[in-house]
This record gives sequence, structure tokens and C-alpha cells, in this order.
Amino acid sequence: MILFENRYRTHDLGLLLLRVGIGIMFTIHGYPKLIGGPTMWAQIGTSMKLIGLDFAPAMWGFLAAVAEAVGGQLLALGLFFRIACAFLLGTMIMATITHLSKGDDFNTYSHALEAAFLFLGLLLAGPGKYSLDQMLFPGPRRLY
Repeated sequence: MILFENRYRTHDLGLLLLRVGIGIMFTIHGYPKLIGGPTMWAQIGTSMKLIGLDFAPAMWGFLAAVAEAVGGQLLALGLFFRIACAFLLGTMIMATITHLSKGDDFNTYSHALEAAFLFLGLLLAGPGKYSLDQMLFPGPRRLY
């Protein structure tokens, strides 16, 4: 049955659709945080106290905003893909930890947790052949 066949020829198209869709969404989520300035960055960055990093909250918040806004763009383009996924994964892990520490219910932190799993999976899968990484840094070709 066709639904149960491995369709490796559509694998890269699927990665492209995931990358672009999720990349655009995270750019849209991250941009307001990025332009929010030092006050917003400090508010976001205070979450790092939960893991013992209680210095420079504005810096941590700025890095989280960059991870979402710029990382989302890099994700969509497939440029420096695994680095962007790693930063987005870290940001989503911290967002999940922050929500859990506040005692938020599952519906509140589920988005961050789902995104963390998504970025971990994408980090492992790679950007696919329809990416700038593949064009600029071609690796060995797959046989399938």
C-alpha cells in the first residue's frame, strides 16, 4: 500500500516545508522580543537564574531573542542549520523549565516542549538538499 512505502524522494521536500514553516513562525515570535530592547531582554533573561546563571540577564534575554528571530531565518534558509537548531533547542528547553518552575499547566508549556523535540529532531536530521548549507557546504551524497 502506497501510504506505508518509504518515500525517500520526498524526504528533502518534507524537510524544506518544515524548515520554512517553523522558521517563519519563530522569526515572527522572536522579532518582537529582539526589538523590545534591554528591558524586555532582562525580563526574558532572568529565567537563567533557574540554572544558576544569575548574571547579565539582558545578555541572556538578547541571546534568546536572537535565537528565535535570527535562528528562525537561518532555519528557513537552511543556513548554519544545525547551529541554529542547537540555539533554538536550548531556548525552548529554558522556556519549558521556566514554565514548569512557575507551576504552569501543561497547555502553557507544551508549545515550548514540542518545539524542543522538533529542534532536536531537525538537528539530527539536517537541513536536507534544498538548503543553503547543502549548496555552500556540500557533503557526501546519499545513495537513496
